[in-house]
Amino acid sequence: MSQQTGAREKAWSSTAPPGEFRSYISAEERRKEFTIRAIVLGALFGLLFGAVTVYVGLRAGLTVSASIPISVLSISILRAFGRSTILENNIVQTTGSAGESLAAGVMFTIPALIFLGFGSEFTFWRIFPLALLGGWLGVFFMVPLRRQLIVKEHGNLAFPEGTACADVLVAGERGGSFAGRVFWGLGLGGVYTFLMNSVQAWTSQPEGRPSWFPGASFRAAITSEYLGVGYIIGPRVAGILFAGGIVSWLVMMPAIKFYGQLAGNTPIYPSTIPIPLMTPDDIWRSYIRPMGAGAVAAAGLITLLRTLPTIFSALRAGLKDVRAEGAGQATASSRGGAGSVLTNLALRTDRDVSMRWVVGGSIAIIAMMWALLTFHPMKGANTQWYHNLLAGILVTIFGFLFVTVAARISGLLGNSSNPVSGMSIATLMATCAIFFVAGWTAPNYEVLALMIGGVVCTAAAIAGATSQDLKTGYLVGATPSYQQLSLLVGVTVSTIAIGTTLNLMNKGLEKYIPTEIPINLQTLPEGVKVERDTFTHQGKNYVLINSLSSHQIPDGEYLYDPSTKKIEFQWAQGIGSDKAPAPQARLMATVIHGILTQRLPWRLVLMGVALVIAVEVLGVRSLAFATGSYLSIATTGAMFAGGLVRALVEATTKKKDESEASPGALYSSGLIAAGGVFGLLGIIIALLQDPEISNRVPHFVTSILGLPWRPDLFSFGPKLMGPLATSNLFGIFMFALLAASLFYFARKKLD
Repeated sequence: MSQQTGAREKAWSSTAPPGEFRSYISAEERRKEFTIRAIVLGALFGLLFGAVTVYVGLRAGLTVSASIPISVLSISILRAFGRSTILENNIVQTTGSAGESLAAGVMFTIPALIFLGFGSEFTFWRIFPLALLGGWLGVFFMVPLRRQLIVKEHGNLAFPEGTACADVLVAGERGGSFAGRVFWGLGLGGVYTFLMNSVQAWTSQPEGRPSWFPGASFRAAITSEYLGVGYIIGPRVAGILFAGGIVSWLVMMPAIKFYGQLAGNTPIYPSTIPIPLMTPDDIWRSYIRPMGAGAVAAAGLITLLRTLPTIFSALRAGLKDVRAEGAGQATASSRGGAGSVLTNLALRTDRDVSMRWVVGGSIAIIAMMWALLTFHPMKGANTQWYHNLLAGILVTIFGFLFVTVAARISGLLGNSSNPVSGMSIATLMATCAIFFVAGWTAPNYEVLALMIGGVVCTAAAIAGATSQDLKTGYLVGATPSYQQLSLLVGVTVSTIAIGTTLNLMNKGLEKYIPTEIPINLQTLPEGVKVERDTFTHQGKNYVLINSLSSHQIPDGEYLYDPSTKKIEFQWAQGIGSDKAPAPQARLMATVIHGILTQRLPWRLVLMGVALVIAVEVLGVRSLAFATGSYLSIATTGAMFAGGLVRALVEATTKKKDESEASPGALYSSGLIAAGGVFGLLGIIIALLQDPEISNRVPHFVTSILGLPWRPDLFSFGPKLMGPLATSNLFGIFMFALLAASLFYFARKKLD
């Protein structure tokens, strides 16, 4: 590095005031940036972190930023292939982080198809195009907002994650130590997860159901990813989440069990099982989930209302800037020629993708949305061409509205405060209100509303992360147009991993539960419908039936045998099970179905709303509490353990508010990645052991891999460990060892 560059490095500050600020790499300098290796490595990280985020998010209902882990890994890996530049590493993290943010938007909404009764249509080719459209929309709409939010508001909008990521990139000479800490977490967490899940050397969920406290259940899902998430979100947020779980599992559920004894053998809606016969899991599914859905919806709307001043100011500034910059970029683009993709501005650090491409891309997205819904409709959810055109237009309107809001809120408070769920609920409520007034209340309009909400939610999630990436680029001196192109690449590639992972989890965790319910197919109860006339299971043909808000049959999908005139199996899909509850997606389905059909367990929903109001009156931000009240206490309990480790680290090191580049946060990122990767590996192994796998894959694959694998191929833990493999105490002991490793590495300084 030259003396001149060395002097600039010492003087450079990411938080310098506007009059004194200069980018780390000046606009006049030319360095390797948009290289093939940077794009390929970024795309690989996008695939990895997109899959991991889906896995962890469906289980925990939370996501964490991937930009800094990707940055430190990039610095280390690119160095192994020769000297890399800070701009190359920035392209890697920009491309890779698209997977994490895209996954958050998709998994919050699209899985609601399952809960709305279209589970058989939940396939890769349904997920992929919707995720892609939402991702592209978020990137395109951020182009005209960059100058206003990133450049002109420097000093006013902090963009905390983007600024921290820039600091990590500038400190790239320390990349080996940074990356080593992530790899330690990945290695130890991977061994722990494989031994627990695949080898089954110890139980993954210690549980106690005390006879002296009927209806309660003490349990913890002792996974590495929950421990890592709990550490990163900190003891306060983890504690609020756990408090929600305590209220649901140790207050509400025992109360339901106690008073429910008076009901005798009479089921109380929405359950179809008498309360005295219900297990804690039955009570949670039937009564706590609707209550939790009401709580999360209320908390999301309160969060949205709290940010209304920011929303209005963001919209005014955004619309003003789009008009001004649109005119300026159109002039610059015309000077660069009719086919110019990038604006022909003098400075490298001022080049954006041309507004012509932004406008053209937005029109193309409307057309693609219309074509997707018109020519590739879901079975049983056909809509007219003008309905589909309206959907495309609403996606664009709401998309621009909430992309602007998401970007500004991320700048003010950080991407973790981006109220994506609240904005999605607002989109769905507005759309469903339009549909309700128009008389469009059939199930096909529920699907149409979900498609609109899914694309908008994805666009808002992408915008929050994209704004942080563009801030990082502004601070280090990147070329904006290259970042915007790399984001489009990252979104496109990550969509493949996200669609595949969602499908894999849904299939890998599904169960066929024997369930005998006699029904008359010609006179189905209210809320029950035929989803598919033919459904094959174990070589036998059934009729696939869906129940939603029925007083006679629990919510879910069932296999009906015409010969016996009975339901014989419940098809319990993986998403929505206790291992992947997908709380936000279930909430979206509740909002849509509730508005359009006006059939919900409203008393339970309103109890959740009242609970949130009480928490807000106490001065506690309710969104984390509401999420905790919905999730299993096994999830929130394990995350609380991670928060306690962080509290202990801060108490013993006398340091508060660790950054995302701290030793403990980096090790936790490795634990989260390990849990996701090896958790998915366990699901794949389970699928390869399925006796029917030979009917689902080509014959040559069956021959090469010797499918199906025997059930005990990897799960030899119970034979070796004996009673310890099922011991609650031994499982807790192993989790304590993993927590001890987190405590050790969090206190160990980076070199």
